[in-house]
Amino acid sequence: MFFELAALAYLVDMVFGEFPCKHPVVLMGDFINAFERRFYSDRILPGALLVVGLMALTLLISATLVYLCGFLHAWLSLIILAIFASTGLAMNMLHESVAALLTAKQPRQALSYLVSRDTEAMTETEIYKAGLETWAENLSDGVIAPLFYLLLFGLPGIAVYKAINTMDSMIAYKTERYFYFGKTAAIADDIANYIPARLTALLIVALAKDKKRAWQFLWQDGNKLDSPNAGYPIAAMAGALGVALGGDASYHGRIKHKPTLGMPANPVDKAALTQALQMKTGINLVVLGLLAAGVLLS
Repeated sequence: MFFELAALAYLVDMVFGEFPCKHPVVLMGDFINAFERRFYSDRILPGALLVVGLMALTLLISATLVYLCGFLHAWLSLIILAIFASTGLAMNMLHESVAALLTAKQPRQALSYLVSRDTEAMTETEIYKAGLETWAENLSDGVIAPLFYLLLFGLPGIAVYKAINTMDSMIAYKTERYFYFGKTAAIADDIANYIPARLTALLIVALAKDKKRAWQFLWQDGNKLDSPNAGYPIAAMAGALGVALGGDASYHGRIKHKPTLGMPANPVDKAALTQALQMKTGINLVVLGLLAAGVLLS
């Protein structure tokens, strides 16, 4: 287990956030776009080759970096690897991006950078609902899942996970263009997020003021979405806040009918989103506490 590496990487992300250089995820996106331009066909095989190719390339580069750092002093190696690993963690960026909805002059435009759904005609309630769902789901994708794989496999673990997650965000859509081409990426992401999504949901329950209600709706509604993972943190967040999330939304010009998660005891408004974002402090304390315990016991 890589507790020291994970703890330092988490602290680096907390203190510095994103570094002013081309992010590894952007480089992964460039690779995906280049592959798609050259080899796209809406069939499973080319999409599967993209998944295998990017995962293999990411594994090779990250493993080479670990190997080269092995020639350095242990502490210098740890610092360098932690800096690279921190680029796979997105707590600060996620929090700032969602919190921007509270102050943005054009919240629909701000939201369009975060979600794949159509935002042009959204009401204020729909904007805050999408913000809450983004915050809950991406606590798993952007924080807990990469940390989980960093702890298990070190830098190659978090790097390969980010490759899978990036492919999912770019090509894993049930549209005419990507239905087959993105299918392997979608399956890989579902598998990779299966455990982290449920750990994230449990963390949300642990931090909820009304833990009984949060657990109730996690258990009752967590499996209602088409995604095998996204519903769990969203349902837990809905129960924690006493709001109703989910429901119909427009994607690529088409209405997608989705079930409701939670119950409308409280309105989905600025106060609800603010309350959800305030969980950041508790999450940081729990995560750092667990990592510190791991360092001491390992």
